[in-house]
Amino acid sequence: MILALEYLHSKNIIYRDLKPENVLIDEKGYIKLTDFGLSKNNIYDENSAFSVCGTPEYLAPEIVKKDGHGKPVDWWCLGSIIYELIHGLPPFYSKNRAELFDKIKNHSPYYSKNWSKHMRDLL
Repeated sequence: MILALEYLHSKNIIYRDLKPENVLIDEKGYIKLTDFGLSKNNIYDENSAFSVCGTPEYLAPEIVKKDGHGKPVDWWCLGSIIYELIHGLPPFYSKNRAELFDKIKNHSPYYSKNWSKHMRDLL
């Protein structure tokens, strides 16, 4: 996923919809990203995209706040996927959308005491 995001970003494309459902593994074990419908081309900075789009549980704070966003939103989504793989749910999961967005904008994720310092630093 890192290599895919680095490649897209080198072409000034933000993906904006990184989530488990859009990550496939082929018969050789290679990861493939699917569904580029929310991607945006020609993004050269960190605040020139303004569309509120993506899957709510994986949205970066910049998107929720509508302040403008860029490539860093994809790294946020990657962190959310890693978090979900470890914890079982995305970091700010809530069935209530208003509560979910409030958590994304205003709170830090829960980190288990059992997680190593390296894992917490990665996230």
